[in-house]
Amino acid sequence: MTHRDPAPPRPAEQRKRDVLERLAQDVDVWVATASPDGVPCMVPLSFAFDGETLLLCTGRGTPTARNLLSGRAAGGATGTGGLARLALGHTRDVVLVEALTEAVATDGLSPDEGASFAARTGFDPRGWADWVFFRCRPRTVRAWREENELAGRLLMRDGRWRV
Repeated sequence: MTHRDPAPPRPAEQRKRDVLERLAQDVDVWVATASPDGVPCMVPLSFAFDGETLLLCTGRGTPTARNLLSGRAAGGATGTGGLARLALGHTRDVVLVEALTEAVATDGLSPDEGASFAARTGFDPRGWADWVFFRCRPRTVRAWREENELAGRLLMRDGRWRV
């Protein structure tokens, strides 16, 4: 196999545009959570993005839902949601998001949220018993393609874009 030189690193502004484009176009995201005793879980889930938050949905009895509903968030704080890591892209075009999640019952969704989720994902779980939605609010966003982009990969910190 021949070694190839990577493309020059993208400027931060371009990386942000690429992240927002991926969030606007992709339908599925890898979701990583951990149980209160530290057992990891990672699954793909469909999502809708409204420009600020990602909306996910899964069965209330799944490990992902149980982990997020356990209320474990950053620093061990408890609440109505948890902390999740979300990954988009492939190994040579990574978008890694750390997000605080909020559980939302179907009746807690706005009509626009539910319709947007259904249109984007091709299914509508609003009428399904024992399913729960999660609003995921990004706290950090990292994006990189090759090793030469690792140094500038942090694009969002504490919920605020750095670029």
